[in-house]
Amino acid sequence: MVDAITATNAHVTLDVALPGIVWGWIITMNMWAKSIATGVVFIGAFMITRHPQNTRSFKISMPILALIFIHITLLFTVIDLHQMFRFWHIFVHPNFTSAITVGAWAVTGFVGILFVMMYALLIKKSDTLFNMSMWIAVILAIPSTLYTAVIMGESNARELWQAPTELMQMMLAATLAGSATLLIIAILAKSDEKVQKELAGILAISAFFSFMMYMGEYFFGHMKAEDVAVTLEAVKVGGEYASMFWVGQSLAFIVPFVLVFLSYKNRVTSLLLLASVLSLIGLWITKHVWLIIPQLLPMS
Repeated sequence: MVDAITATNAHVTLDVALPGIVWGWIITMNMWAKSIATGVVFIGAFMITRHPQNTRSFKISMPILALIFIHITLLFTVIDLHQMFRFWHIFVHPNFTSAITVGAWAVTGFVGILFVMMYALLIKKSDTLFNMSMWIAVILAIPSTLYTAVIMGESNARELWQAPTELMQMMLAATLAGSATLLIIAILAKSDEKVQKELAGILAISAFFSFMMYMGEYFFGHMKAEDVAVTLEAVKVGGEYASMFWVGQSLAFIVPFVLVFLSYKNRVTSLLLLASVLSLIGLWITKHVWLIIPQLLPMS
């Protein structure tokens, strides 16, 4: 009888559709900065291993850049939290079946090992400790950059976010952002031409495959729900986000790929610098469109 009375006195707090965009530019900043933070570790470790004598500038710039951008990610994560002062619950009462918990622990470990790298480089001055911690950072960077795709994939009625290719798309975003950022450092530090060419090659390959995957998802992928297909019309010709979509695709993928090709052909370093800057700008726009358009469908 008590249960029946309690049930009849229940209060409905939400029985209407969510009319607007819930996740906006704050989440875009989160994903964009995370791609740079993890990407410079992926690509930096690869280049330091391949060219130990010609990548000394990367040893100091890699952990510094990773720390700066992972803290930008954390800043915008905290800003977006509705109960930001309860974040410690995720460490005191963890649930490791949750992608958010796994991601939080991975990012925390990633930040910690980056500080170890700085300690090894600046205080301990130990190449052995630096190299060991660098590869631990690479391992932790993998879940740190991929957990967002798992979280987004769990969202109901957001079919575009649930595409199985999103894990690879997140990884390609990291390699694109990492190679672009380190290429800027390499050019400014006047690093060896071979190092610059390899970074440019990674940038071009990441751009090519990212573009092909986006085309496959948006234009050739099979969407089960008709309303999702209607939402995708927003990025096609005449759609609400068509201009932003193609500006992002062009700046992030098409133009950098062409500029790298022209630089290889004409040996013009300034083209690589332009390609790197445009790819980072375009990646932000591309991430933002990917985040926004599934939310055009109101949820009840």
